[in-house]
Amino acid sequence: MRLTRAGPALSSVFLLSVASAQDGTSTDELAAAATPTGPSQPASIDDYVWYGCRTEATATRALNSFSYADDAMTLESCQDFCSGKGTTYFGTEYGRECYCGSKLQSGSVSAPASDCNQLCAGDSSEYCGAGNRLSVYVLNGTDITTVTSAVPTPAPTNFPDGWTYQGCWQDGPNGRIVPTYNAPDNDNLTPQSCAQLCDSMNYTVSGTEYYRQCFCSNAIYNGGVRGKDDSLCNTPCSGDSDVNCGGAGYITIYSKGTPQTYQPPTVQTGGLNGTWTYQGCYNDNINNTRTLPWQLVFPGTLTATTCLHQCAQFGYAAAGLEYGEECYCGDPGDFSIAGATKQPEADCNIACAGNASAICGGGSRLSTYFWTGSTPLYVFHYPTGTNAGTYSNLVGGVVTPLMTMQSITGKVTFLEKWGTGAANSTGAYELDLSQTGNFSRAWRTMHLKTDVFCSAGVILPDKAGRQLTVGGWSLDSTYGVRLYTPDGSPGVPGVNDWQENVNVLKLQRGRWYPSAMVMTNGSILVVGGEIGSNDKAEPTLELLPNSGPYLYMDWLARTDPNNLYPFLAVLPGGGIFVGYWNEARILNEVTFETTKVLPNMPGSVINPLSGRTYPLEGASVLLPQIAPYTDPLGVLMCGGSTEGGGQALDNCVSIYPEAANPTWTLERMPSKRVMSCMAPLPDGTYLIANGAKQGVAGFGLADDPNLNALLYDPTKPVGQRISVMANTTVARLYHSEAITLLDGRVLITGSDPEDGKHPQEIRVEVFTPPYLYSSKPRPTFTITNKDWSYGAKVTVTLGAVPTGTIKASLLGAVSSTHGNSMGARTLFPAISCVATVCTVTAPPTKYIAPPGWYQFYILQDGIPAVGLYVRIGGDPGKLGNWPAGSDFTRPGV
Repeated sequence: MRLTRAGPALSSVFLLSVASAQDGTSTDELAAAATPTGPSQPASIDDYVWYGCRTEATATRALNSFSYADDAMTLESCQDFCSGKGTTYFGTEYGRECYCGSKLQSGSVSAPASDCNQLCAGDSSEYCGAGNRLSVYVLNGTDITTVTSAVPTPAPTNFPDGWTYQGCWQDGPNGRIVPTYNAPDNDNLTPQSCAQLCDSMNYTVSGTEYYRQCFCSNAIYNGGVRGKDDSLCNTPCSGDSDVNCGGAGYITIYSKGTPQTYQPPTVQTGGLNGTWTYQGCYNDNINNTRTLPWQLVFPGTLTATTCLHQCAQFGYAAAGLEYGEECYCGDPGDFSIAGATKQPEADCNIACAGNASAICGGGSRLSTYFWTGSTPLYVFHYPTGTNAGTYSNLVGGVVTPLMTMQSITGKVTFLEKWGTGAANSTGAYELDLSQTGNFSRAWRTMHLKTDVFCSAGVILPDKAGRQLTVGGWSLDSTYGVRLYTPDGSPGVPGVNDWQENVNVLKLQRGRWYPSAMVMTNGSILVVGGEIGSNDKAEPTLELLPNSGPYLYMDWLARTDPNNLYPFLAVLPGGGIFVGYWNEARILNEVTFETTKVLPNMPGSVINPLSGRTYPLEGASVLLPQIAPYTDPLGVLMCGGSTEGGGQALDNCVSIYPEAANPTWTLERMPSKRVMSCMAPLPDGTYLIANGAKQGVAGFGLADDPNLNALLYDPTKPVGQRISVMANTTVARLYHSEAITLLDGRVLITGSDPEDGKHPQEIRVEVFTPPYLYSSKPRPTFTITNKDWSYGAKVTVTLGAVPTGTIKASLLGAVSSTHGNSMGARTLFPAISCVATVCTVTAPPTKYIAPPGWYQFYILQDGIPAVGLYVRIGGDPGKLGNWPAGSDFTRPGV
């Protein structure tokens, strides 16, 4: 039967007839599906029509050209994907998997329409296949040919060049020995026609059997053996009775050259370097749920070694192989969670696509391996009680902030976007931490003139420690330059407010989602963003105060829109580190030309285009610099997401950009996290908090809040640095923040997902790290010199004679927004003590500690004293005398 497009007037009844002819489903049944009252299988999706419910093929996928999986799968999204690939068919399976191809592979047969009964993960009104069942659609107007004996085809009389007779071979008993392609039965079959067909499909081996059957492959598989007597191939060919096409259990072989032969495949247990151990054949898709969460497909190339290497590279200690070309990664615990159990070994019976001598699972069966190497891929620590820290409510809130920063007065600035809070909200508030027991005195109302929605912020190195924000949502806001001079003191309200006048002081280019950084010369570098209001990229950088023109950066233009809020840092060697999307580079601090392109960051095991910057938002910090500062500086990034599918990442990556041959090191996290926040702690560890387990940054684009805090300790071995800490009950999603306070706690704020599910969050929490629950004494100290020059010797007086090891630490003053802690830096300067008098040696250069304000702590046995702010390096750019005009206060340098 041949079906072709009937023209513009082609009726829906005819389309239903086309579909029913393919799988035996009645036209009435499909017509009912076209006007569903509940979940249904639509008769058409755009220009594709229902073909039928199909089984998977034999030893391969029924549709094996392209595929992807998505927890938001719909028939429409699968159609759009396959249509974009130009394939004739698309099919959905297991509710969340999409497959594309231009033909159905051998062994795929019709199944009852009722077998395709699993709801689409992204649309509960539609069916997307089921276990081993594909809801298949075909491009309207496609010629669909069923081979019949009514139209004979003349048989070729010649063999392709180089093809010769190889004899009569036993077929089975371990499976077909020419299994790759089984042509439709042909009543005009000859050895020549079979060889011609196989050659046209780029196969090198043909086999004829049972009168009219033709098989193609590139080798002899499953232990095929040439028979001792060619007379065993004694069945005449349907197209030429004078020659034979195989026999009972035997197949006539022709090939291009001598065919390679393979024994029946077995489980690969060798060649794994003692790092992986085979566990057995396990079932998959229990209750239509994958046992291991991460799927990779290696058409024609899968081997056990390939799969195991990929899983280990991303820190997964369990791997499974299925259908000969599918690889799954996860953790050993996933098997018990899914209810997967060991099945008979015979169930895993499909050869690996890339190694015919090895087994790679079966139909809904996983050839399963666990990592058993001498070094574990990861070790997570699980402290209990107060050793896990605690979350607690700090004070009743008044605002949903998108940016927070602690000023040098000890108070905390909260900034919100317009339209977030109450109708009478002013957009800016200040929290006096000494007054949290008195709500009316804790909060001071401040004012903004333009919208700080997705702006950048830093604390300036001038003597007042002014706060600066730049950029914003739209119009004048995108050009905004706003300044606040902190005043007052704990318990004493300030009177200063935010100052701005876009007619007097503005950016050269409007920016939404930019980043900012204090440079070593004291000026402010502003990088990237968009021109505002979800508009086009602004792939440039500029300086404040304005000096010279803005500069175009091709790497920002090329990677838009996944490079917003890029991570910036001054490097000890004098360059500027920039991390964006999944790329990183070093810029010259004078010309801003690229001096080194770093390797791309690893992302997800299933998607190399995963990213770390908005909207694939992770978080980044600098690893500790320890006197005498001879080791290279490290950069750490945790969390992020995949492009398109929004699969949150469950890993951290780190690099030492100035090393001779810098490479990224990947470390697993115990759970997925996008929109993560990281706060450097005084003891050199890092708190990872907030975020979601699914989605990307933006309004309504993420879900499944990650309520768990993590502690990252860089002093521990790689892969063993993460401890699983306390949980919160408050979802902190888009527009949440985490900053370390002078008292050593971490302020946790914000969340404005606008998803109709989670609230705009005004609750203010603190995370109390375990060092504040120690039974050991907490140190105290005093200091008179709070304005340090590079290399200076600074006297610190302890409150008591030390009873343990004394250290000093410095944390750069931070502005926190969108997982970007602008200004974050951790240093451990040299310190020596005699009784209660200690001498701290300030960092030696502006490249170790860029000029600015730092939180200074004394620690005893890892327990920090209450810190205070010190300034290092002065104000080399004389920002204290900037900007001019009566609209702004200038505190001096």
